[in-house]
Amino acid sequence: MHTQRTIMSDGFALNVSIHGRGMPILVVGSSIYYPRLFSELLYTQFQLIFLDHRGFVKPPRALEPEDYTLDQVLDDIETARQTLGLEDFIILGHSGHAFMALEYAAQYPESVRKVILLNAAPTNSLERQQQSLDGFNETASPARKRQFEGDMALLEGDIQREPERRFVHMCIRMGAHSFYNYAFDAASMWDGVFTNMPVMDHLWGEAFAQLNLIESLKGFTKPVFLGLGRYDYLVGPVSLWDTVDGSQENVKKVIFEKSGHNMMFEEPELFEAILTAWIHETDS
Repeated sequence: MHTQRTIMSDGFALNVSIHGRGMPILVVGSSIYYPRLFSELLYTQFQLIFLDHRGFVKPPRALEPEDYTLDQVLDDIETARQTLGLEDFIILGHSGHAFMALEYAAQYPESVRKVILLNAAPTNSLERQQQSLDGFNETASPARKRQFEGDMALLEGDIQREPERRFVHMCIRMGAHSFYNYAFDAASMWDGVFTNMPVMDHLWGEAFAQLNLIESLKGFTKPVFLGLGRYDYLVGPVSLWDTVDGSQENVKKVIFEKSGHNMMFEEPELFEAILTAWIHETDS
């Protein structure tokens, strides 16, 4: 089953793409981009609900700073939850969307059953970004580094040609940081994806830099699945998460050894098996 609809929140038309049947998993991000990452293997047991946030939709008006705060995004998620009639659901956040997912779950614990955090850094501070860059420079293979240098040489031209798609072009040209197969071209995954740059700049540049997922997890008691990619240089290294060591029983950390920033796409069978097992185990 695949259905689509639009939910209005504060004037923003948030698109929703619903795939599969079963226990609902709300995936926060782009309703166009994220269905391209997840395997249909999951759709036989779960209903994946891909929800836009306002960073992926055209603005209904000239935006003011108060229009793109993290709190506004969380309000949008709650509006969507109410409209969709979701109760006791799983929320999933990948990359920067992990901050949204955990913050939402902390604010609305009565609605959230479990949380899935994939390919996230503990924080998006400048210090952490430098740690990720250092990790790449210290451990990436010469071939991966050459691929990265060649791709990044094209970024300036990309942005000059389409400045409104700066976020997308950066994601594409960072492929050697993002995929186990460092030569993979992800451009087609971003076809048709709109980015609202003032929103993206604030969330990734300011809001997520002020949060720390490791600290937020300390007071959180719902089951949490933390999935990391060994070759995820974008938000790595995985050692940034070493303090999440199994001592907090509600948090399960899994490192996918042949994945970069997108283990659900790079190791789909293994991802489906491990995630499904965790969901059922934490229901017992």
